Amino acid sequence: MLKVVNLFLHMCCGPCSVYPVSYLREQGHQLTGWFYNPNIHPYKEFRRRLDTAGEFARRVELIMLVQDDYTLEDFLTRALTAPEGRCYACYRLRLDEAARTAKESGFNAFTTTLLVSPYQKHDLIRQAGEAAAEKFDIPFYYQDFRPGWKEGVTKSLEMELYRQPYCGCIFSERDRYWKPKKQGAENVRL
Repeated sequence: MLKVVNLFLHMCCGPCSVYPVSYLREQGHQLTGWFYNPNIHPYKEFRRRLDTAGEFARRVELIMLVQDDYTLEDFLTRALTAPEGRCYACYRLRLDEAARTAKESGFNAFTTTLLVSPYQKHDLIRQAGEAAAEKFDIPFYYQDFRPGWKEGVTKSLEMELYRQPYCGCIFSERDRYWKPKKQGAENVRL
């Protein structure tokens, strides 16, 4: 396992940061959090998640940098045209920017709180992180944080942090509510 002194932590949200921050600190790493998530829709949800991440960072005394560009059009263009699929394109967008920023800012490595969720595509996150590491010549600190998922949920609830019901993108919000009709099903007029 890579021993890091100064680790750049991409934060997808406050609740998902709870366990990774605790774990990484226990391992002796110095952390700087970084919020960059132009995939989140709508804008009010983006602001709410940013505010919650900031609240969490203050409570645990974590330095948190923010790149609050809301470049939804760029995200949508990438997601809709990505040959490898929208989720991988989303991970690459955020982790490429994390790697670039970490390298330019003098960090030893970077990682992401996306690795804590059992609902995310873990293998794609790892691939995106490793590709970003190679592209920007900075190590990707890989750690499967999923074993701490329940602990993080419990602590985030105790902290009364806003917990979002979908990953953030317009596509995942749609998928929460809309289920395609099965073949052969007839349209019913109401």
